[in-house]
Amino acid sequence: MWIEVDYQFPEHLDAAKQAKVLAIGQTAGTWDERFAAQAEALQQHLGEPGELVRNEDGTQVATVCYPLMNVEGDIASLLTMIFGKYSMAGPAKIVAIRLPKEYGTKPKFGIKGLRELTGVSGRPFVMAILKPAFGLKPEQHAKIVREVAAAGLDFLKDDEILVETETSPVQERLAACREAIQAAKSETGREMLYAVNLTGRADELQQKARELVKLGANALLFNVLAYGWSVMESLAADPEIDVPIFFHPALAGAICAAPDYGFRYSVLLGTLAARSGADAVLYPASYGSLPFEASEEAGIRTALRKRNVMPVPSAGIHPGVVPQVLADYGTDVVLNAGTGIMDHPLGPGAGVKSFFEALDRCQAGLPMTVDSVEEGPLKEALRKWGGSA
Repeated sequence: MWIEVDYQFPEHLDAAKQAKVLAIGQTAGTWDERFAAQAEALQQHLGEPGELVRNEDGTQVATVCYPLMNVEGDIASLLTMIFGKYSMAGPAKIVAIRLPKEYGTKPKFGIKGLRELTGVSGRPFVMAILKPAFGLKPEQHAKIVREVAAAGLDFLKDDEILVETETSPVQERLAACREAIQAAKSETGREMLYAVNLTGRADELQQKARELVKLGANALLFNVLAYGWSVMESLAADPEIDVPIFFHPALAGAICAAPDYGFRYSVLLGTLAARSGADAVLYPASYGSLPFEASEEAGIRTALRKRNVMPVPSAGIHPGVVPQVLADYGTDVVLNAGTGIMDHPLGPGAGVKSFFEALDRCQAGLPMTVDSVEEGPLKEALRKWGGSA
């Protein structure tokens, strides 16, 4: 069985030659007569160059086929094989990876499990980011949590940059926020999921995650590209860590943004992230605040959904873009807003309500312009961020 990888090369390179270099150099390599007796066994581990296609812009895409037996079914050994030291050899960008259906780690919850866990169906989830990240004490964070949870928010996550601080140690912050969540639950009947940012040294992370879950954490946020794919897979496979894990894409730009190097975003945050064990994956929306191509967003969305992983388009999401998100995603999506909720003119609670108002209007087929909306949270949001027809 093979793993197929498509590499894009600039026009000036000999793509066919590079494909041969990859097929041999990233697998069994070459050997001489000293290993003649082992030639058959070595041959089984050699890669093979595949199809070569020239694009209209002059770039070339070469396929290389790698033996599945050369990897361990995880992301780390896969990355080492398909790019490894070759990634330092010059221009080359991985634009597609085709893996066996069962390759990688499956999510514990994913789209279906998140629906079952929360009891939310027939609409997108609404998520906020706990801001300001630094400078607040646990009780101050808890005050914000109480407000958004009471407003009906589905998910709340820590900012990915929030680490253990003297003013807000994670266990104290979790305890204060859990109390606020339970207080809101007594009013709404629903328990908001709060994804605590998991940070620390690799030898501490799994045990720390277990402890947070025991202390009441009902979700986790993890910066996979910073802390490691293997750590993510270990967290997802651990039966004691029985809560959803949200994959944050911090550092993805350093790996994907260059036109002739690294990975296509849809490979890193789609194909690979979908096999990491994460239940939901965050990434930029093409109509958000970061430069992101709609084709890459679509590729990520498709790859995630094939593996039952929840897509979370992010960065610059506000109520005014809800019609566009629904048109692109339907209902199986998380509307993840930072400033779009926390910087609402009437406060974070109103920010949450503005999203639900927007969803109700979209479901009813009503316009989303400032003039067409009654006074209230949504109208204030549209005044600040704009909207669509």
